[in-house]
Amino acid sequence: MNETEFIALIGQHQGIIAKICRLYRDSREDREDLFQEIVYQLWKSLPGYSGRAGFSTWLYRVALTTAIAAYRKKQPRIVYTAVLPEHAVGPGPGNPAQEELLQALKKLNNGEKALIALYLEDLSYREIAAITGITENNVGVRLNRIKQKLAKIWTH
Repeated sequence: MNETEFIALIGQHQGIIAKICRLYRDSREDREDLFQEIVYQLWKSLPGYSGRAGFSTWLYRVALTTAIAAYRKKQPRIVYTAVLPEHAVGPGPGNPAQEELLQALKKLNNGEKALIALYLEDLSYREIAAITGITENNVGVRLNRIKQKLAKIWTH
């Protein structure tokens, strides 16, 4: 895949990256930095993409791994020179229900955030299992636990 094809695919899937950035970062600047870091990691990892899994499955895996790894590291922010479209890092504050859901999701641990983000994208348990490397049955069990945890967060 050449650079032009890669850029086109990133453009088609930028909404996925933006949602992950919004889930893992609070400020616009941090979301922009994470967006750029994810794109950089995708480009760097591209030679290892075999095409066995769909591009979006591979993208989710790299994006979530990057978001979680970057979240754990307390290193200086790296700013790349790429220019992002205004909508690439997600909108500002949404409606109150969306903001309430986002705040509840941010209280989950990184693994829980990853699973629920994939679930909220309407991916099947099979697709989530392929991205995360856990069994479909385990996906179901974990999602049920996450939903129960979110219900407790919402009622408090």
